[in-house]
Amino acid sequence: MVGRVEKYLLERIRNEGAIHMTLIDPEKVTPESAVLISCESESCGSSAIMIGGTTLISPNTLNSVAKAIKDSVNIPVILFPNNITGISEYADAIWFMSLLNSADPYFIAGAQVLAAPLIRKLGLETIPLGYIIVGEGGSAGVIGKACPIPYNKPELAVAHALAAQFFGMRFVYLEAGSGASQPVPTEMIRMVRENVNLTLIVGGGIRTGNQAETAVKAGADIIVTGTVTETSRKEEIKSKLIEIIRGVREGAKSKFRGNVSIDSV
Repeated sequence: MVGRVEKYLLERIRNEGAIHMTLIDPEKVTPESAVLISCESESCGSSAIMIGGTTLISPNTLNSVAKAIKDSVNIPVILFPNNITGISEYADAIWFMSLLNSADPYFIAGAQVLAAPLIRKLGLETIPLGYIIVGEGGSAGVIGKACPIPYNKPELAVAHALAAQFFGMRFVYLEAGSGASQPVPTEMIRMVRENVNLTLIVGGGIRTGNQAETAVKAGADIIVTGTVTETSRKEEIKSKLIEIIRGVREGAKSKFRGNVSIDSV
């Protein structure tokens, strides 16, 4: 069943061509700085705030940051959990995700089984997501015991994304890892886009508007950035967000041009 937040995301993608989300790691911010980043993101045009980190071990830290964000913005707050400790009542939805290229069954289905009763109790909307780590993988790859897909093997990304589709997931996330030296390759994004019918999320290593634009032109529906705002000085956060979101919108223009039919010209 498609919930309210998922419908909202799909509608924005349909209307805008592609959207941006800001990822906030609750262990790298204070509630005050999280609110600043979230409010700036909303004002610049981000469609949602994602909350999650690789090494989160304190539910109290997560709750304090999530509540502060939820009380400060009108756009959806979506949990991006690394484990069962990444669940909070102070959110609108949660990516119910499976790390498809993990070597550990726990991250493919075990953690999800443990988390399901709590998610239901809290009434969080679940959005099914196939999570695929590529390239360097970063901390997420290490913690999730992933076998990262090499940048030069896009066909393997396609195979994993197809598996996500056949499992019935509605979103797929190509993740280069937080702070990756380079983003997901254009060819990998393009091949996944051409072969699956899922909403395609791309994140990791995207630091500039040009990189965001290139990823969207290749087929990304959602661009996620996190490190770029966490590492920016307070006075630089807004300008960096504007640059990246402008890149997303420029890339989306090509999608609309590509969808123009002969009859409508």
